[in-house]
Amino acid sequence: MRFLADIPDADVEWLDTLAAQQGVSRAELVRRAVAAYRADVSGDAIDNAFGIWRGRPDIGDGLKYQRRLRGKRE
Repeated sequence: MRFLADIPDADVEWLDTLAAQQGVSRAELVRRAVAAYRADVSGDAIDNAFGIWRGRPDIGDGLKYQRRLRGKRE
C-alpha cells in the first residue's frame, strides 16, 4: 500500500544518506522502521528478531563469529 507522509527535509536527507550507506531504498528504510516500531510496541521484538542475522555472509557460523569477536581460538 502506498501513502503520503510529510517528513522534514532534514530527515529525508538523513534517510537518503543512510539508504546509500546500506544499499537500500528510502522506502525500504521506512518499511524497516515501521516494522521495528510495531514489534517494539507490540512486545514481539524478541520473536521478530529471531534469526535476523541468518544468511549474512559477513557473519557465517554464529559461534565462530562470537569467538572471533572475543579474540578466542576455535
